Amino acid sequence: MKKQELELEIKEIIVSSLDLEDVTAADIVTDEPLFGDGLGLDSIDALELGMALKKRYGVTFKADKQENKEHFKSVATLAKYIAASTGMNLE
Repeated sequence: MKKQELELEIKEIIVSSLDLEDVTAADIVTDEPLFGDGLGLDSIDALELGMALKKRYGVTFKADKQENKEHFKSVATLAKYIAASTGMNLE
């Protein structure tokens, strides 16, 4: 799978799993922060997104792990984590 394909899939999962009405996958900038001043997601969104990513890719996130902040920083960091966790070879 190409890196851009995985990133697009993640963007689509963000939009669909969080029911973002006024946002499309194309609106999400790959390196933009998902929380705070970026896309503006919150901790509940992170939980829902984590469950959706687990369902799609089989990856897990520990609720008490500080490293989750790094994984959920942007679409790019999520793609990197998913690829590393699943052994996916990104082109």
